[in-house]
Amino acid sequence: MSFRKLTAEDANVFYEMCEEFFHSSAVLHPVPSKHHIATLQEILRSDQYLLGYLLEADDQPAGFAVLNKMMQQEAGGLVIWVECLYVRPQFRSHGLGRQFLQFVAAEWKGKAKQLRLEVEPENKRAASLYQKMGYQVLPYQQMILPLEEQEKH
Repeated sequence: MSFRKLTAEDANVFYEMCEEFFHSSAVLHPVPSKHHIATLQEILRSDQYLLGYLLEADDQPAGFAVLNKMMQQEAGGLVIWVECLYVRPQFRSHGLGRQFLQFVAAEWKGKAKQLRLEVEPENKRAASLYQKMGYQVLPYQQMILPLEEQEKH
């Protein structure tokens, strides 16, 4: 398993996985394809606000993640917000989602105050999984775990 930043060469597989995710039962409202194109363009333009990762397993594209970096006064500094984390169904038993969140926590330890994850309200399976990992549910189905706390899990 590996996690690497998205590149322009990943465009087709990224768009394909976006279509899978944003038209699945885990998402309340489908997102138009032009949004996926704009997201990837912003990721490739600069990593100032958005970061994109390709999740790979068995040398195959197994999922993707889009992270948003933002300063928040309530958190007292930088918050890394996992806006989208998608693992293809055939790779869900590999623990990729959990490992990716651990990777993000390690990557931003000492630099970010919080790691937040957004989960669609209807995606009870994901919410349950993340609550078991120690995340607290916030309004609008955001989940939060201070990075210092993640070392305990």
